[in-house]
Amino acid sequence: MGEGPDRPRAGIVVTGSELLTGAISDANGPWLARRLADLGFEVAHVVSAGDRPEDLARALDFLAGAGVALIVTSGGLGPTADDLTAEVVAGFAGLDMVVDEDVRAQIDVILADWGARTGFAGPALDEATRKQATIPQGSTPLPPVGTAPGLVVDRPGGPLVVVLPGPPRELQGMWPSALEAPAFAALLATVPPAHPRLLRFFGLPESEIAATLREIEASTDVSGVEIGTCLRHSELEVDLRPRPGAEAVAEEVAREIVARHAGRLVSDVGATVDELLAQALLERGLTVATGESCTGGLLAGRLVDRAGSSAYVAGGVVAYSNEAKTALLDVPADMIETHGAVSPEVARALADGARRRFGADVGVGITGVAGPGGGTEAKPVGYVCFCVTTADGVVIARDPRLRGSRADIRERSVDTAMHLLLRAVAPRGGTA
Repeated sequence: MGEGPDRPRAGIVVTGSELLTGAISDANGPWLARRLADLGFEVAHVVSAGDRPEDLARALDFLAGAGVALIVTSGGLGPTADDLTAEVVAGFAGLDMVVDEDVRAQIDVILADWGARTGFAGPALDEATRKQATIPQGSTPLPPVGTAPGLVVDRPGGPLVVVLPGPPRELQGMWPSALEAPAFAALLATVPPAHPRLLRFFGLPESEIAATLREIEASTDVSGVEIGTCLRHSELEVDLRPRPGAEAVAEEVAREIVARHAGRLVSDVGATVDELLAQALLERGLTVATGESCTGGLLAGRLVDRAGSSAYVAGGVVAYSNEAKTALLDVPADMIETHGAVSPEVARALADGARRRFGADVGVGITGVAGPGGGTEAKPVGYVCFCVTTADGVVIARDPRLRGSRADIRERSVDTAMHLLLRAVAPRGGTA
């Protein structure tokens, strides 16, 4: 939604034949697109190109023809023969390739210890270092995070090209240096601030937001606001990005959406359930323990994925078999016999058992039929029982039927459990 752009346009080229064969998934394109959009660029294209230099050259020419002010590339900066991004970008910018001795010295320092430890020091390593230190003349090298330097290449007449390594850890680690490079910083100074608004809802269908937006459009001119919706981790994200001068309209639209769907609101400032839950547990000094069956530890993994989680995650048990449920989390065998392993009663017992086992303030139990087989008419595939209990007597239970493949059901079960936990420890902070 929204009329033509009046922000600088940017394009992204992710390189690597392994992306085109499906051997790996692209992590860099989405990450870069979000950062560029937050900086105020309109991301016009994300292009994947193989390792053939002519394909990368065509991608660069295409983006230049699309009128972008900035191109960011990822990949192709390594020491092997098919790592040709720097060379292709030099040709695109009309620049010669030269060895930068300062860059070479940096790489030598990085590789010296590795070469000594592995026994691979010698002519081959020297040649690899020389290749990675050969850069377009006049470009600004970015300090290596791995062994490959990045580049900022100021092409006469534009666009500016920022060349970053392919490994996501290295690319993300190099991003701050790229922003500080003089040519990139000068371009950023001309970009109007983005002022984005990101709303998150749980349990709200896209059709409801679509209907709300149609009603708002009937009385408000929203042509100056780009509005996107996306379902991520079972949360519906509503992304509002105003064009310069339309910030007040975006705020008005955000307020109206929140007012109409407050009961399903997770955050009106873009915070995720993971962030909100961690914050609530830390602020209240609470600990949580998990008793999982069908999710097989995915919830515990999600909880401990955040740095500092040892302050609030007490532990977890994967009790997949009936015997494990009884032996490890004290679920009565006769309860399983009477109600079945997948039942609200067993979910409650798993939550209580986990909380007692680890001496935690909050316990969560999950048991369900993840499929593709094992379902019955009464308990079909996707039927999952959840329960969260707290030491001070809060009990929140749900037993929805979740849709999708086995992987979908397990992932959505974790999403649901996260929101139930948030509701239990921060009643006004989440919905489920």
